[in-house]
Amino acid sequence: MSKLDIKALGPDDALHLAPLIAENAQALKRGAPRRPDQFYAEKILGDRTAEVIGAFADGRLVGFAVFFDLPELITGLRVGQIDDIYVRPEAREQGIARRMIETLVTEGQSRGWLQLRWLVPEKNEAALALYDQIAEPDNLKSYVIRIDRLAG
Repeated sequence: MSKLDIKALGPDDALHLAPLIAENAQALKRGAPRRPDQFYAEKILGDRTAEVIGAFADGRLVGFAVFFDLPELITGLRVGQIDDIYVRPEAREQGIARRMIETLVTEGQSRGWLQLRWLVPEKNEAALALYDQIAEPDNLKSYVIRIDRLAG
């Protein structure tokens, strides 16, 4: 990898984002490979609450992170929350996830965020190894109530 650019993604990036969304779903859910869905990628990129950054290696999209800018009620400040972060397998172990997180930290500084937080699947040991190096565990535990069993 010679040149890495991290930047906000917009509607014109949907065609390139769709395959990465499908790869991420496949990696997390296993089963049959997902088909890239450009319409869904356009929907995410146009969402009024979610924001997406992309990592481009030599002009090719190789990773993305979806994040939210949320109120933090106790302090009255705001926080950033990463919902998903994904790097293509062939582009891993090159510092791309770390660079996307650093980009969001810088963005958070400019927005006045109190913190940047994210949820991580417990069995993703490669991701946990990175996160243990650059962040500290929170004292929160995650719970979910499945609203739509079919989507779970």
